[in-house]
Amino acid sequence: MEERGINRLRYRGLLNQLLYKAKDEFEESEAFLIENKEVNISLYKGEIDKFSIAESGGLSLRGTRAGRMGYAYTEKIDEEALDILIEEASENRKYIDDKEPEVIFEGSKSYKSQDNYSQALEEVGTEEKINFLKKLEAEALRLDKRVFSVNNCGYQEFYQNRHILNSKGVDLEDRTNGAFAFISVVVKEGEDTKTGLSYRIVKDFSELDYKKMAKEAVKNASSMLGAESIKSDNYPIVFENKTFANFLSAFSSIFSAENVQKGLSGLKGKLGEDIANPILTIVDDPFLKDGFASKNFDDEGTSTQVTKLIDKGKLSSLIYNWKAAKKDKVQSTGNASRSYKGQISISPTNLYVQKGETEFTGLIDLKEGVFINDLQGLHSGLNPVSGDFSLSAAGFMIEDGQLGKPVNQITIAGNLYELLKDIEAIGKDLEFSLPGASYIGSPSVRVSSLSVSGK
Repeated sequence: MEERGINRLRYRGLLNQLLYKAKDEFEESEAFLIENKEVNISLYKGEIDKFSIAESGGLSLRGTRAGRMGYAYTEKIDEEALDILIEEASENRKYIDDKEPEVIFEGSKSYKSQDNYSQALEEVGTEEKINFLKKLEAEALRLDKRVFSVNNCGYQEFYQNRHILNSKGVDLEDRTNGAFAFISVVVKEGEDTKTGLSYRIVKDFSELDYKKMAKEAVKNASSMLGAESIKSDNYPIVFENKTFANFLSAFSSIFSAENVQKGLSGLKGKLGEDIANPILTIVDDPFLKDGFASKNFDDEGTSTQVTKLIDKGKLSSLIYNWKAAKKDKVQSTGNASRSYKGQISISPTNLYVQKGETEFTGLIDLKEGVFINDLQGLHSGLNPVSGDFSLSAAGFMIEDGQLGKPVNQITIAGNLYELLKDIEAIGKDLEFSLPGASYIGSPSVRVSSLSVSGK
């Protein structure tokens, strides 16, 4: 911890030194530094299968001169790299002819001071993490004699530190961290085998309950034994919360103003229009408590803000960085994102469907329908422009308001933009999906009808 504090001071000194050197070459300049650390522990048959601590990061420079911006980055964060960065950014600038260049932002008037770093999580010892995994695996194997194996049992933890300094006065730093625990089990009955997963995303290690996770994974697997396809037809569909969150994540790029401007989103020209059932509100919230993508400023140094993308069915906003905002003559929403290697893009922070008023029993109060708790092909089976999707799915039949027989080997197909209008009930059970570049959440959602292809 003391070493990390020393590094932060050293990095700050390097950023100041880089900007000082860059002023002779550029009219405006910006230094951006990211430091990452990731811990990975996995267990197999009671023994540590993998233990790794990976550190990565880099330093980048943006600089403008004569209306052109140059870029350069290095993974060697020391004084020797500074002159090379300036030289490469200057050379790069000569060959970039962007009619709508990025801007170096002068900073927001104020910034929220929410602390998104958990000191308590950092202080959890390695032995405690390993003991948790051993208990998790042992509990899963104990619960049901049909558990054939635990094929994945792991714990991941990440830490990130960001620094932004520029010649227009922006001087910002923040840190964030979090943990992710998971278990996947295989159950076998005769020749039938099924896999079940359970995971938790936390900033408080004490929230990890190995008994609940093991029980959930075993139940998810064993409940699918005997699953069969169903006849092809149109059915009311209830999406499990995390499953709909994953579905929404796959389509989240449609809210990027840059994608809309390029014609890569079906939302082009629809701002202010009703595009969904009025019960649907989708929010991008960078201040979500314990959100994995919570941040007080974006990667251009803009103060972040809560943005309602769909407000009671109406498309009320897109998400912007400054380049896209200037093109639409609006303000940035504070959604600029980048790695130290690349140019600035746009990403959501904590994006989620606001929870509704319906209990789960009310969502499945159907004479007949399908409950979907697994979708495959999310990165290949959909088109964000047209909104069309065709995805392999699994779940359960809904019969007279109850979850019935397990279902697999089916395909659901439809159109996102039509589906948003066909949402007829939203649950109270808001959950977030596996963390990635952004953090997507949803309650369980019922759609009036979707095409299901089965046998």
